[in-house]
Amino acid sequence: MSRKIFPIVTLLLSGCFVLSAQANDAALYGPAAPKGSAFVRLYNAGSQDVDANIGNIHLETTTPQDSSDFSFLPNGSHSAKIGEQSITVQLEPEHYYTLVNLPGKQLTLVEDPPFKGRQKALLRVQNLSDVSLTLKTADGKTIVVENVAPQGHGDREINPVKVNLALFDGERKVVDLPAVALERGEVTCLFVTGNNNRLVPVWVKRTHKAD
Repeated sequence: MSRKIFPIVTLLLSGCFVLSAQANDAALYGPAAPKGSAFVRLYNAGSQDVDANIGNIHLETTTPQDSSDFSFLPNGSHSAKIGEQSITVQLEPEHYYTLVNLPGKQLTLVEDPPFKGRQKALLRVQNLSDVSLTLKTADGKTIVVENVAPQGHGDREINPVKVNLALFDGERKVVDLPAVALERGEVTCLFVTGNNNRLVPVWVKRTHKAD
């Protein structure tokens, strides 16, 4: 009888170890997103800390000119709220979005597709200004992302490199940007807010990397 009991006890103990390991993984990495989820983060273009609520999730407090991490929620129609402002957003399955807090303007939701490349970096321009913009090398000789329309975005896959870039309105240089290191397999996003008289460009690297 003891021979029969021993394998059962061993099986029960091993099952407990598996459950314990799974619980530890969940605590470390957080729960996995269910299939069909949508993913949203917050970009704060304002001058004060803000947080946001979308549907039943809370996006962490975000400092000025920075973004939160992505959070997942069910696809479909949701209310997005920051302070007294709210908008209704429609989220598609497996899509990624950024909710943008624009000072003095209505909340804006922009699509922020994930990058599945492994060998190159992705450079993205999210143009939330009122003028078409082109991203070039700082000397103006090489176009990197061309003619990004207002309220649009443009992408370019690039070999990993540290580079000095600038924004141009046609041939006119508008603003030089801080040097940025483009990493393999990552998205580096340039959020541009403001207007033609005063653009506010900010590099953001906290974009989800797709599996």
